[in-house]
Amino acid sequence: MRIALTIAGSDSGGGAGIQADLKTFHQFGVYGTSAIVALTAQNTLGVHAVHPVPEAMVTAQLEALAGDLPPAAVKTGMLATAGLVRLVAAAIRRHGWREYVLDPVMVATSGDRLLDAAAEAVVRAELLPLAALVTPNLDEAAILTGEPVRTVADMELAGRRLLALGAASALVKGGHLEGDTMTDVLVTPAGLRHFTRPRLATSSTHGTGCTLSAAITAGLALGRPLQAAVADALDYLYRALQSAPGLGGGHGPLNHRAAAPEP
Repeated sequence: MRIALTIAGSDSGGGAGIQADLKTFHQFGVYGTSAIVALTAQNTLGVHAVHPVPEAMVTAQLEALAGDLPPAAVKTGMLATAGLVRLVAAAIRRHGWREYVLDPVMVATSGDRLLDAAAEAVVRAELLPLAALVTPNLDEAAILTGEPVRTVADMELAGRRLLALGAASALVKGGHLEGDTMTDVLVTPAGLRHFTRPRLATSSTHGTGCTLSAAITAGLALGRPLQAAVADALDYLYRALQSAPGLGGGHGPLNHRAAAPEP
């Protein structure tokens, strides 16, 4: 069985972060391991508290996994502080983890800040050049590139800029675009690919970015080519949104038991 590693924060509400990643890994048929870099107190209504894990403990988790359960693919989500970003980047370089998906989690769906401002430049400088794929939403793409991202054309340009900053490829997510369709743009050195679907009328959007990046990571761990891993992950995410259980009073979780491609 292939192993996938998530390095991210814990979500007490179970819809995002480590919890969403492990559920997604399991559904894709890969064995999920985790290194928790922050604890959060949150639910579908928002984030109530964030407590970064001491750096020595994060290092201990990563070294324990590298020595006994080496991953075939890795993703990062919420990393909270500049120090933790540097630590994680150093570990990825040290262990030669190549199939690395960077989900640059900066702001929660609720609008709550999940990455301190000092860490944004460190993500750009240290993590982007290591990433096989970076998966920003519109706001995150704007922060990383320093330019507004409001249209599909802007998304294409942002993706190219992310490659110029060192990422091997970029999936710029268009869930926040206006209109009846959702368009995600995959930018690789070979060109552009658009993924377009009808917009779903749902408030159950908590953890969409985490789930998507985890599904792509699972596909890469299974040895799928990048474009296939992205397409499979987007299909899975759409089914998880369509069948969301409607829990909580705010942005509810997805249905992580939605059908995933066979391993």
